[in-house]
Amino acid sequence: MSVVTERPLVPEESSRAVRWWQRPWVGPLALVAVAFVAVSVPRYLTLDPASSLVPPAEGFAPHYPMIVAHVLFGSVAILSCCFQVWPAFRRRYPVAHRWIGRAYVFAGVLPAAVMAIVIGAVSPFGPVARASNVLLGLVWFGCTVAGWRAGRARRFGDHRKWMVRSFVLTVSTVTNRIWAVVAGVVLGPQLETTFGGNEQYLMWTIGGLTTWLGWVVPLILAQLWLDRRPKKRARAV
Repeated sequence: MSVVTERPLVPEESSRAVRWWQRPWVGPLALVAVAFVAVSVPRYLTLDPASSLVPPAEGFAPHYPMIVAHVLFGSVAILSCCFQVWPAFRRRYPVAHRWIGRAYVFAGVLPAAVMAIVIGAVSPFGPVARASNVLLGLVWFGCTVAGWRAGRARRFGDHRKWMVRSFVLTVSTVTNRIWAVVAGVVLGPQLETTFGGNEQYLMWTIGGLTTWLGWVVPLILAQLWLDRRPKKRARAV
């Protein structure tokens, strides 16, 4: 008489190998992340407010120091997440995956998100951008905490889903720059017509559009991708 036992559920990577060509975006993602950090961070290491890409917020003295902290913590998040979404790395080096994950959460996303909420509330790019930045910080913080708690509880399916959401919010700082270029090209020539020559209104419009599109569009696409993936079934042996 044969005995049938149920195999415990395990993370996706341990059940089947994911070849590099099945995730061709991992390498380019890492290159983009390194390039983005290499270009963005040095200007803030000088601790010179004149080098900041974000204008100072009037009446809020901690604005620039918090921007510097946000950039540094955010750099930890965007670099470490490249390893976390690399299937081969997770499968071969589970211990490193856990330690880098802790760095991603506690030395990257959580402090960066807190800073984003505070400086986002006083953003010089207008009220629409402020609302987006504050909400992004809250959602980023919440998704990451939910993913970390699911991992601690060994609910790996939920852990993966929440961390995918956290990942796309982390890299939204890159997509935000892409939307800014597009919005600048489209709306810039309309300064004297649509905006009546008012550069502040133009800046607020571009800021509002890019901040919302930068994270909402990737988050929606990520959710659609998660919803379309087939559900895993427990197998018996």
